[in-house]
Amino acid sequence: MSPVFRFFDICISAIGLISLFPVFVVLFLLGFLDTGSPLFRQTRMGRHQSPFVLNKFRTMGVGTHSVATHMVDGSAVTPLGRFLRKSKLDELPQLWNVLKGDMSLVGPRPCLPEQQELIEARAQEGVFAVRPGITGLAQVRGIDMSTPELLARTDAKMLRDFSIFRYFQYIFLTISGKGVGDRVAH
Repeated sequence: MSPVFRFFDICISAIGLISLFPVFVVLFLLGFLDTGSPLFRQTRMGRHQSPFVLNKFRTMGVGTHSVATHMVDGSAVTPLGRFLRKSKLDELPQLWNVLKGDMSLVGPRPCLPEQQELIEARAQEGVFAVRPGITGLAQVRGIDMSTPELLARTDAKMLRDFSIFRYFQYIFLTISGKGVGDRVAH
């Protein structure tokens, strides 16, 4: 992706972090009351398969095992966590990851280092050549990490067809509620 997208990433994430600061404070306080530990940090695979620490608002109990979301029992999600996941507000702290350069607003969702099947499928498709993103084609289509080959193909298609129009389209579709986010097991 070109430096133009990085420019948009920096501008939008900085504006988002500043303008949404009151929302961050409220969600932080609600999260503290909910779990006692409102922020969740997890190692993920970034550009060129380099690990980085992803930031999110916590949606599951503190003792929940750190695995891919589709492998977690739904009972681990707190009531506040259900709201945060449904509204996608749990993703807001990733604006910091975008500003730092670990992520882009739009790109393939970063996977866990343990997700070898997905890592291999993405490596074959050349998906690790770009920064991972908060949203993208797979997210607005409701494709999660439980289908590694389909996800890798969808990520590769997004990258082949990428443009400034698509960049803003995926952001708009995500903000307007398209897609369901990563599913948890029931």
